Amino acid sequence: MIPTNDIGRIRADDNSRWFHPWEYLPDVGRADRTIVSRGDGIYVYDEQGKRLIDGPGGMWCVQIGYNRPEMARAIADQVVRLPYMNPFSLTSAPPARLAAWLAQMAPGDLKHVFFTTGGSTAVDTALRFVHFTNNLKERRGKKHIISRALAYHGSTYLGAMITGKDREKNWFDVTSPFVHLLPHVNPARRPAGMSVQAFCDEKVADLEKKILEIGPERVAAFIAEPIQASGGVIVPPEGYLRRCHEVCRRHDVIFIADEVVTAFGRLGHWFASKDVFGIEPDIAICAKGLTSGYLPLGACLISERLFREVSGANARGASFGHGFSYSGHPVSCAAALENIDIIEREGILEHVREVAPHFQRRMHELRDIPMVFDTRGMGLVGCVECTVTNRSGADADDERLLAIDTDLGNRVDRHCHELGLMVRPLVNQCVFSPPLIITHEQIDRMFDILREAIVRTARDIERELGVRTA
Repeated sequence: MIPTNDIGRIRADDNSRWFHPWEYLPDVGRADRTIVSRGDGIYVYDEQGKRLIDGPGGMWCVQIGYNRPEMARAIADQVVRLPYMNPFSLTSAPPARLAAWLAQMAPGDLKHVFFTTGGSTAVDTALRFVHFTNNLKERRGKKHIISRALAYHGSTYLGAMITGKDREKNWFDVTSPFVHLLPHVNPARRPAGMSVQAFCDEKVADLEKKILEIGPERVAAFIAEPIQASGGVIVPPEGYLRRCHEVCRRHDVIFIADEVVTAFGRLGHWFASKDVFGIEPDIAICAKGLTSGYLPLGACLISERLFREVSGANARGASFGHGFSYSGHPVSCAAALENIDIIEREGILEHVREVAPHFQRRMHELRDIPMVFDTRGMGLVGCVECTVTNRSGADADDERLLAIDTDLGNRVDRHCHELGLMVRPLVNQCVFSPPLIITHEQIDRMFDILREAIVRTARDIERELGVRTA
C-alpha cells in the first residue's frame, strides 16, 4: 500500500509529466490510472493494497510471474560483473550463450540471431534485412511487404507501416506504396452462410492473388502473427498459416513469423510456428516472454538459407549497417537465460499444455451471457468480445449503441477491478494472457470474476440507458 500523500504526488506527476504510450490526448491531465505498487506470482497490488489477478500478464509477457528472487539475483550478478559492452566490436558470454540456445530451439534452420531492444525493433530488423538481401542480390524492385488488417507489428516507423490495426484513426504517416494489407482472418466475422473452410480458402487465395497482382518478382515478404494478439486474439482457421507458407514458397516470398506474443510458452511451446501451426518460417521475431518482461529484449532469427545468400563469398564486401547500442545487452541476455532456466526447471511449458484446455473451456462458457458476442483463443491467451449492437432487433447504425460498444471494455474492466481482476480492455473486447504459472483454481477465480463483471455491466446499461442486452 502506498501512503496517501505519495499517491497524490505520483498521480499528479503521472498526469502532468509522463506522456504514456497510446495516450488519449483529449483527456491529458485527467487520467485515473491504477498505480501498481508491487507484484507477486500472478497478482499485482494497486495503490490501496488491493490484490488483483493480472489477467493480461503485464502486456502478454510476464510468463514466470512476479517476485522471482532468482531473476533478481541473475540480473544483479550480471550488473556487477559486466553491466554493458559495445555490441558493435565486442562480445560477452550472455548474448553468445543466448544466441546459441535460440538457434538450437527455434524451428527449421533459424540459426542466426540478431538481438534488439524489443518486438518493434526486431520487426524493423527483419524488414531491413529483407530489403538489404534483395539489394545485395540485385533484386532492387523486390521490396513489397504484405500484411493483414488487424495485424500489429510495432510502433517503430516500419513496424507501424505494416500494422493493420486502427489505421483509420491513426494520425501518423503509415501509408506506403510498398505495403499491402489483406482483409482480416477472423472466422467470427466471416460472411453469413460461409463455412470456416471456405473462409480459410478465401484468405489463402487473398494472399496468392495479391502476390500475382503485384508480381512475384516485386514481393519481398509476407509477415504474419500466428495469432493476431492486439487485433483481438484472432486465431486463424486451421491450416491457414501452413497454406500461406506454401504460397510464399511457391512464389519466392520470404515468410516472417511475428512470434512476439506466441513464443516462449504462451501456447505451450518455445515457438508456436512449427509445434502448433506446422510451419518453418524464413525469419521469426520474438520478445516479451523472452525475459518474462523483467528487462527489455527482442530477437530477430534468420534462416541459414537466407543468411548464406548474403554472407561469405556472397557478401560482395557488404556490411549489414543496422544495429542498436543495446543489441545483445549482457544484463538483458542474462535475464533471458535465467528466465529460460526457470521455465525448463519448473516444467512451465508442460504446465501450460495441461491447464490450457481448462482455461479455454472456462472462457468459452461465457458465451451463454447474451452480451457476449464471441470468445476465442488458444493456449493461455484469449479474448472475450461483448456487444450490444449485435443483439436481436438492435439497430447496428444506432450511434448510441455504437458509443456503448466502444466503452464496453472499460465498463467491464471497472467492475473487474472492484472484484479483484485486472483485464486489458480493447474497445468492446477484454484480452487475457495471464502468467503461465496460473493454476486451475486461479483460472476459475479469474473467469468467475469476469462473468460477474459482464453481468453487472449489462445491468448498468439496462438501468442507465434503457438498452436491453438480453
